Amino acid sequence: MFPRHVAGLIVARAAIAALLATPMASLAASDDVDDAQEIGCLALTIYHEARGESERGKLAVGHVVMNRTHSALFPAGVCEVVEQGGVQRHRCQFSWWCDGRSDRPKDQVALRESMRLAEEIYYGCTPDPTAGALWYHAVDVRPSWSKSFGPGRRIDGHLFYRGDLERPIRIGVSSSVRGQCPPAPRTRLTLLAGS
Repeated sequence: MFPRHVAGLIVARAAIAALLATPMASLAASDDVDDAQEIGCLALTIYHEARGESERGKLAVGHVVMNRTHSALFPAGVCEVVEQGGVQRHRCQFSWWCDGRSDRPKDQVALRESMRLAEEIYYGCTPDPTAGALWYHAVDVRPSWSKSFGPGRRIDGHLFYRGDLERPIRIGVSSSVRGQCPPAPRTRLTLLAGS
């Protein structure tokens, strides 16, 4: 029997493999929320958008996705938020989704970290370093929409924007498992021979 967090990572990894096997299919084709699939979409977004960032930067990107699921301005599902706008270049919301490159993760260590963070974010176990941001962009670009939000909050290589604080929110958005945080991974001690 695997500990709950290990089993969750195995399920999320299987969901990511299934997602990558059918890249053009809708990631959220069902009305039933599949937590593993939603976590998989969130993990891939963290992986592709913030792989080189600090943990705080990865959390920030993941929280923008989750913040959008709570906003009436965006779809309610994680996968729907990620794939919003389709796969046409510069039409999608997250560049990894429509950049024309392979979506198959190559760095397994970074993928595992992204899956762990995605699960923690999805179940509401981490504070939001963006304070409710719905938008972000890399610091080396200046999209026209960013001017309407004023100065953004910089976290690593991205600027984050909250937008209108009076924006409509989706009421009653909660998962039956929200707050059931996965246990923190245990650190392993490796004893070297002769020490």
